[in-house]
Amino acid sequence: MMIPRSHPRYRSLMIREKLADGFRRGLVHETGLIAHGRGEAFDYLLGERTLDISLKAEKVATALLLLAENPVISVNGNTVALAGRECVELSKKIPAKIEVNLFHRSEERVRRLAEVLRSFGAEEVLGEDAEERIEGLDHPRGICSRDGIYSADVVLVPLEDGDRCEALIRMGKKVIAIDLNPLSRTSRTATITIVDNVVRAIPNMVRWVDELKREDRERLHELVDGWDNEKYLREVLNRISKRIKSDQVIRLDHEPL
Repeated sequence: MMIPRSHPRYRSLMIREKLADGFRRGLVHETGLIAHGRGEAFDYLLGERTLDISLKAEKVATALLLLAENPVISVNGNTVALAGRECVELSKKIPAKIEVNLFHRSEERVRRLAEVLRSFGAEEVLGEDAEERIEGLDHPRGICSRDGIYSADVVLVPLEDGDRCEALIRMGKKVIAIDLNPLSRTSRTATITIVDNVVRAIPNMVRWVDELKREDRERLHELVDGWDNEKYLREVLNRISKRIKSDQVIRLDHEPL
């Protein structure tokens, strides 16, 4: 289907097309389409834009990645379909490892996702020969690489992943979550939560790397140590509440079914 750029919902519809294409290629699980719909609803409430406070969250999260000894970007099907190329770019700039980690895991889907990431320029993709397990997770998402998520000190988790986020925190790791739902278990558990669409958040973080690499480590520590995730989430909810009470939400362009 050709979507004209003049369509008022062009960007949103293009994201849907990317996910649908990812599903047809065996990258995205069918339940990932449902998960995206839930996130899209929250994106409406945010005005489908990056809040200034979320841009700050992206800055602090980037600082944490730069300070990490073994940072890992964990990706699933939705992330690769929507922002795979940008994740690879971010991994190179930090630098950080990339690992494929899936709830609905099959070796074939892991292989396909790794191939796509390599086609985007990733030199190494972990997850295909995962031999460790995240403590307390009995489902396939607990399977992870010894050199990746298992030994990481900081893990970037684009998109919601509540039980694994809790398990990683229990293991003493710091977790950066990108989640459009500020009420989710992931958002409330993560060390740093970014309430933003992954298609905006990852490119923003790529841009922050260039600026923050000019800062000394003391300044990066100041950014991270000064972050209050609970206060941030309260402010995001306050922004959403104000927007709902105004007439801005009902002015959104009509969304075709």
